[in-house]
Amino acid sequence: MERITGGGLFPLALAGAGVLLLYRMLVRLRPGASLQDAVVVITGASSGLGKECARVFHAAGARLVLCGRDASRLQQVVQELTASSAETHNQTHIPRTVVFDLAATDTMDRAAEQILKCYGQVDVLINNAGISYRGNILDTNISVQRDVMETNYFGPIALTQAVLPSMVCRRSGHIVVISSVQGKIAIPYRSAYAASKHATQAYFDCLRAEIERFGIPVTVISPGYIRTNLSVNAVTGDGSKYGILDKTTATGWDPRDVAHAVLKAVRHRSKDVVLAGSLPSLAIYLRTLWPALFFKLMASRARKEQKLKNK
Repeated sequence: MERITGGGLFPLALAGAGVLLLYRMLVRLRPGASLQDAVVVITGASSGLGKECARVFHAAGARLVLCGRDASRLQQVVQELTASSAETHNQTHIPRTVVFDLAATDTMDRAAEQILKCYGQVDVLINNAGISYRGNILDTNISVQRDVMETNYFGPIALTQAVLPSMVCRRSGHIVVISSVQGKIAIPYRSAYAASKHATQAYFDCLRAEIERFGIPVTVISPGYIRTNLSVNAVTGDGSKYGILDKTTATGWDPRDVAHAVLKAVRHRSKDVVLAGSLPSLAIYLRTLWPALFFKLMASRARKEQKLKNK
């Protein structure tokens, strides 16, 4: 790979782009499944992308089970959704809530039981909840690396494995996980977050292959930056709150657009969806096709960020 020259890379990238375009055209032609009355479980549903997913799936007629750590905030989302339905006179279901901490992985069996008690089944599980991280590896406590992994990786897989047997018994269901572009490429000063998302990508790719025989699709969605409070609530190397809205986050995707993309991916039973601009998409291809150049670019980025911090 490192020997690929610029002249040899362009035709390969062009061919890859053509295949991707053809695939997207075929996906658009495929009829989408109805979500009317489907039981959709969303973690991290009290804010950000999770809350927007709750809105679009609620409008699609799904029976929602909203999950999070804060009962009052979840109930506020329920009230907002119920009020919007009354205003538009849509025939929708009143969402139900289940409160638990995703990082407490030893409680996921009990959380799954509570979720299943709501409607007796789960048709779509959307693993959305997560935390971000900003920090220098040299100054980051190993406990922070572990905490991010617990929430972003072990929590979702523990919940998935607790819910999955009920889907296998019915030979019906759909597993969705909100990963990140950083699950495909790693950028400086995001080690804990990127590592957790790389692990997430690998696990759910394995899961997809293993449960395909049961007719249960697995969808990994990898967005770029989204205009949420993810960076504000990120943890730093000592575990404290980052508290800054990054420029990249502030100018990122509208969470409502990402939520509609999630809805579309579920309807079309998509396997792997990247929601990013041209530069992040190019970086993903570059990491595979020309890794030496990718590594140089990331090293340059790290130096620039460090200079800005030293000012």
